[in-house]
Order: sequence, then structure tokens, then C-alpha cells
Amino acid sequence: MKLLTCPVNGTRPLSEFTYGGELRTPPAADCSDKEWADYVHNRHGAPGLKQEWWYHGPSGTWFIAERNTLTDQVIRTYLKGQEGSK
Repeated sequence: MKLLTCPVNGTRPLSEFTYGGELRTPPAADCSDKEWADYVHNRHGAPGLKQEWWYHGPSGTWFIAERNTLTDQVIRTYLKGQEGSK
């Protein structure tokens, strides 16, 4: 069974989680249409270390997981705003 660690509820079965996509910084509010279209439609799909949004359904918790998409190893999970703490 695959497991993932929710930073609020601890280690739980993967079936309790939903992938929310890669964490990306949006462009400035006054960006050009081209910059906005690039942000909305283009992704960097190369395998490697990614920061991703995950949702724990039973608790309603959104959090970030640092995961190596090549090996599927989760390095750590944390709540938004706790990026610097390990």
C-alpha cells in the first residue's frame, strides 16, 4: 500500500489524497496576455524534484509535497507558509 504523510494528520493511505498539480508562481497581475497564456497552458514536464499541491480529503487539508517524480520518492510534506522549516 502506498502511503503519504499529511502534515496535520500523519501518514495515511494514498487513497485519501488527491493530487492538485505542481506548485507554480503566477505572473504579476499586470502581465501580458502572452505571459498569462504561458502560465495557464504550459508546464515543465521533465522528471525531477517538484513541489506539488496535495489534498487530504478526510481532513480538508491542502499541503505541499516535495516529490521526485522520477523515483516517486516524497522528500517532505508541509503546509503553505512553512517552506523554510524542516
